[in-house]
Amino acid sequence: MIVRVDSNFCTGHGRCVGFAPELFELGDEGFLDIEDQVVPDELLASVRDAVQNCPERAISLIDE
Repeated sequence: MIVRVDSNFCTGHGRCVGFAPELFELGDEGFLDIEDQVVPDELLASVRDAVQNCPERAISLIDE
């Protein structure tokens, strides 16, 4: 699975960082700024929680 962030929708709530700090990090301006990343199997449940809890629906999981 690949995690994708649409930076046009991210408003910097940071909930994703709480669920999966290993993959998500807010940039200097307080928004997610990451490229598509392969999600390791051991983080998949945490990333799914982050996707489901993003109030702006800026994060998605894509089946490779």
